Amino acid sequence: MPRLHLCSFSGASSFAWRVLFAAFLVDHACAQGVASQIVDRPVFGANVKDHANAVLSVMTYTTVPDVTTSSLSINSGATGNPGFGQSQLGGGFTLSRKFPLYLEGTIAYSRYDPTFVASEGGEQRFLPSRWNTASATVGIGWDFRITDELALRPILNGTLGRVASDLKIAGTVINRVADKDIQFLDGGALDAYGYGGSLMLDYEHYRENYEVDVELRATDIYLRSFGATSEGVQGSAAAQQLSVWARWRAPTGMHALDRPVRYVLEAAYSQYFGDSAGVLGFNNLTSLGVGLELDSSKYPVIITRTRALVRYVFGHNVHGVSFGFAMSF
Repeated sequence: MPRLHLCSFSGASSFAWRVLFAAFLVDHACAQGVASQIVDRPVFGANVKDHANAVLSVMTYTTVPDVTTSSLSINSGATGNPGFGQSQLGGGFTLSRKFPLYLEGTIAYSRYDPTFVASEGGEQRFLPSRWNTASATVGIGWDFRITDELALRPILNGTLGRVASDLKIAGTVINRVADKDIQFLDGGALDAYGYGGSLMLDYEHYRENYEVDVELRATDIYLRSFGATSEGVQGSAAAQQLSVWARWRAPTGMHALDRPVRYVLEAAYSQYFGDSAGVLGFNNLTSLGVGLELDSSKYPVIITRTRALVRYVFGHNVHGVSFGFAMSF
C-alpha cells in the first residue's frame, strides 16, 4: 500500500488562536496507483490545459483548514506517477462571546511534477515539468449560539494563488513545436482566485477533568485562473469538502510549568467532492492522533498551550504517519 505524508493543522477553537507551528515528516512516501487522473504522460497540446485544471484541482486541498491534508507528500518513485507535495500553515479564532466575529487564514505551498511527451514525427522526448503553487485563503464568519456549548458558524472565504513553472526548455525538438502550451511550461505562470464559503457546527464541552471539541464543516470554494503568461492555458476547479474533527483532552496526572500535563486524543475525517475527489487517487482521508499538551498560561507569555501529536492517516490505497506541533494563544 502506498504511503503519504501528512502533518497537523490544529482545529480552530472559538476562544483561542490555533496555529500550526512546525511539522517533521517521519515516513517516506512511495505512491503506487495514486494520482489516478494525472498519471499519464500526455503529448503536448490541449492536455497541458487539462493539467492546468489538474493543478488547480490539487490546489483545492490547501484552501480549507484540514488536519488530514495540511501537509501532503506523494513521491513518484519508480512508478511513473507525478510527484506531489504540499504544506499548509494557518489557524482561526473568535474574538469573544460578546462580539463573536470569527477570522481564519491559511497559507500553503505545493509542488507538482508531471511528465509530458514532446513528439515530432517518430521522435519522442520525455519532459519532466515542475509546477510550483502558492496560495493564501482567508475567512470571515460569525458565531450564532444555539446553546452555551454549540455554535453555528457561517464563513465567507476568499483565495489567491499562483502556479508557476520553473522549467527552462533547452534547444531540443520541443523548441520547434509551435504551441502556446509549451510557452506556459517554459517558465510560464498563471494566477488564480477563489471565492465561496463554509458552514461549521462548533461544539465545545469543557469540564475540570476533561475537554471535548468537535467541529463539523462543509466547504465550497470555486477557483479560477487569470493572468496566464500563455493565452492557451487557463484552468478552473471547485473545492468541495465535508469534514469532521474531534479532540479529547484530559490530565495525565503529571505536572509541568505549574500546570497539569494533558494527553490529547484526536480523530478527523474528510470527504472530498467535485474536482477534489479522486485527483490524487482517493476520495476521503481519516486521521487518528495522540499526543501531549503543555499549559503555560500561568506565565506572562503569549503562548498558552503547546501540543505535540503523532497522527496516522489513511485512505483508499494510501497511508502515512506524521509528527506535528500546534500552539494556542
